[in-house]
Amino acid sequence: MGLTVKDILQIIACFCVMLGSTLCRPSGSVAAASVSREKEMVRVGVILENSSTMGKIFSNYIDFAWSDFYEEHPSYLTRLSLYFRDPNHDVVAAASAAVDLIENEEVHAIIGPFWSLQAKFVIELGTKAQVPIVSFSATSPSFSPANRQYFVRTAYVDSSQVGAIAAIVQAFGWREVVPIYEDTEFGNGLIPYIIDAFQAIDVKIPDRSAISPSSRDEDILGQLNRLMMTQTRVFMVHMTTLLGSRLFDVANEAGMLNKDTVWIVTDGMSSLLDAVEPLAMDSMQGVLGVRPYLPMSDRLKDFKKNKSIRSADNLLALWAYDTVWALGDVVEKVWNSSKSQYGGRKRSRPGTRTASLVFSRISEVGPDIARYMRNYKVNGLSGHFQLVNGQLQPSAFEVFNVVGRKERVIGYWTPKHGLSKSKAMNNLTREDRGYSTSMDDLKPPLWPGETLEQPKGWVIPVKGKKMKIGVPVKSGFKEFIKVEWDLHGNPTYSGFSYDVFLAVLDELPFAISYEFVPFMNSGRLIAGSYSDMLYRIKLGEYDMVVGDTTIVANRSAFVDFSLPYSESGVSMLVAIKDDERRNMWIFLKPLKWDLWLTAGMAFMFTGLVVWVLERHNVEDFSGSHRERLGISLWFSFSTLVFAHRERVSNNLTRVVLVIWVFVVLIITQSYTASLASFLTVQRLQPKFVDVQDLIKNRRYVGFQKDSFTKDLLVRDLKFDPSMLKPYASIEDYHEALSKGGGNGGADAIFDEIPYLKLFLAKHCNKYMMVGPTYKTDGFGFAFRQRSPMVSYFSRAVLTVTEDKDKIEKIERKNSLSPDLLCKKVTTEEVDGAISMDNLSLTVYSFGGLFIITTVVSLFAVLVDLLHCHFYKTCFNSLESRYGQLRQLFAWSKVWSRELEATVKPF
Repeated sequence: MGLTVKDILQIIACFCVMLGSTLCRPSGSVAAASVSREKEMVRVGVILENSSTMGKIFSNYIDFAWSDFYEEHPSYLTRLSLYFRDPNHDVVAAASAAVDLIENEEVHAIIGPFWSLQAKFVIELGTKAQVPIVSFSATSPSFSPANRQYFVRTAYVDSSQVGAIAAIVQAFGWREVVPIYEDTEFGNGLIPYIIDAFQAIDVKIPDRSAISPSSRDEDILGQLNRLMMTQTRVFMVHMTTLLGSRLFDVANEAGMLNKDTVWIVTDGMSSLLDAVEPLAMDSMQGVLGVRPYLPMSDRLKDFKKNKSIRSADNLLALWAYDTVWALGDVVEKVWNSSKSQYGGRKRSRPGTRTASLVFSRISEVGPDIARYMRNYKVNGLSGHFQLVNGQLQPSAFEVFNVVGRKERVIGYWTPKHGLSKSKAMNNLTREDRGYSTSMDDLKPPLWPGETLEQPKGWVIPVKGKKMKIGVPVKSGFKEFIKVEWDLHGNPTYSGFSYDVFLAVLDELPFAISYEFVPFMNSGRLIAGSYSDMLYRIKLGEYDMVVGDTTIVANRSAFVDFSLPYSESGVSMLVAIKDDERRNMWIFLKPLKWDLWLTAGMAFMFTGLVVWVLERHNVEDFSGSHRERLGISLWFSFSTLVFAHRERVSNNLTRVVLVIWVFVVLIITQSYTASLASFLTVQRLQPKFVDVQDLIKNRRYVGFQKDSFTKDLLVRDLKFDPSMLKPYASIEDYHEALSKGGGNGGADAIFDEIPYLKLFLAKHCNKYMMVGPTYKTDGFGFAFRQRSPMVSYFSRAVLTVTEDKDKIEKIERKNSLSPDLLCKKVTTEEVDGAISMDNLSLTVYSFGGLFIITTVVSLFAVLVDLLHCHFYKTCFNSLESRYGQLRQLFAWSKVWSRELEATVKPF
């Protein structure tokens, strides 16, 4: 059963307490004898690998800081008494050194340790003893000063650089990055932050590699060979200098720093590389890196000049310098402010023993030192040295490129402004310069392989591994993709989509190795829907799919598509009505039924008017009333061909006939023109036009089997699934539409326009596309999500489709040329054709003429009746007077006879 960290610390503490000062004596204090006895000596521990090259550099800077600080502040009453311990890269030794410094040396603060894993243990010890732990190199974000009161980090936390790394990746357009990191507290702590940063810019991490510091070169080579079997060639290295230099030596010897690869290092290597391992840069040619930006101030120039040291630009060393400077200032403030409280010398007070750790003393001033130190600000050698809540605040990073044995700066990055070629960007506001992640904001780097051409960041893996490309096996519409088998059972491929794919391969800036894998079942038919085939990409069975695959939204949830290479949209296919010229009753078409009825009534009405007006003409209109009425109607109808022979004697009749003949002339001429149009113009009228009529009347509708069209009909157009029928080929479409929905077929077919055009090329005079087009994005090539090949294929597709000669040649080869296809009838054209057919003349077209002839006829009859009534009245009056005269004459005769008889006797 393994020991926990707490158990180890307890053992160490007890061990050191028992041994006492015999084995844990300090090696001495720095400059303790050089100060006056009147100065208050404040004990401070330093845990640092003095035996290593880095440790020696940092020790020198700590000594420089101590002497420079008190030389500049001779009046200070306190002096730091530094006690060094060397843990020799060992975690347990670092913890043991911390216990020794706290218990035996009674230190009030500890500078260090150097490594993050060591710091994690030491921080816990410092918290128990209330001794602040101040580290200028423990940069792992896995532990933070925010929740550790006695931890102060005087360095940039590693997570502060992930924005700069993400900006570089985004600027060059890489879509995948593989982290290679040290399998320690230092290396593992950055990974969650780098993953979040890449996800924010839609960059995928397809793989990762954690390498232990104890790994042999053979182990490192094995890890690199495994990564080289994948297609991603952008590597982010987050390691310490010792392990990172070994990694690049192995990679360089294996030829892995070539023109196809991109290597980006974090400041874990870059901050120490030039000072500690300058020879390692020979294996890092073309590597990009980020590191904190070090402003060259006058103070730093004077320091370099006075000290004459080669590592004056090493930022960690400068942070060590500023840490001692800050700690000396804070100790002076704490001692002065608490002098009255503590009464002079500040020693450790007795501690308490706990079950986990044993400390006999606890620092009295440690809490005050921690409190002042956590929010300290000074202009140091490293620039603006500002601590907020125990954390040094980052300002800017510089982007460098390893060329020769130098790190050539190619740009800068700040959280506010992004990338820039110039460090003057720090003086700009957001309004002056927007956030930038463009490669134009960096100077052109020299890439691995000593080339200026940017690596694309991925390759097709070598060693026989090929891209697996899924291909649908169709039973119909094979003009788009066709799979056949030769006598040996080997598949062969052809079709429009296949030829476009080959043309696109010729436009790619690189060659790919691939093999086609038919998507079929045991019967050599497609093994599911197109969506099922595309999902195989997500499952890893295919790297790509080539075929007549439509780009739709729900499929983009698990694959990425290239730009489309075909026309897009779904339309409706219907049968054409029979040609009206073959109708035996076509002569009735020019006039609507209401006009026929009105015209007939007008003829009879006109004949009746003529009979009324000419009833006194005994020559041409003689005979009985029935004969006279028949002659009048014949007279009226004979005016159609102007064949009437009867003479009219009434002027009113002549007025009526003039108007009527004009009406007849207009009607006959219009009828002739309309009939000529019906007989000479071919009418392409679809049987169905409105989609809603199909839904409302429950008409059967067909769609292509295994396509997404069924989902569109049900989900978007609200068709009843029971009224939908799947079909697989052009012949199935023709048979279904020929039968019609009432005879076991379909009244309409919904499919994508390329399929419908292919169908119409063979049946152009029987069917047509009508109605609106339902938008889709056309055919495209499918890839796994965030595949870097998508952008290359999309650009190649544009090149092919914009070459009209090339794409038309492919279309003609596969019987898809526009010259062979029928025209699509749009909604507007269909509406226009229907309105032409509906131009049969109606009674409304001649309403004015009928009103005029009716009014004139009625007026003539009225005048005639009034005229006859006048003459009849006069005749009756004369006849009455004539009868009275005759009666008077008769009376006179009788009277004369009587008078004669009376007179005669006389």
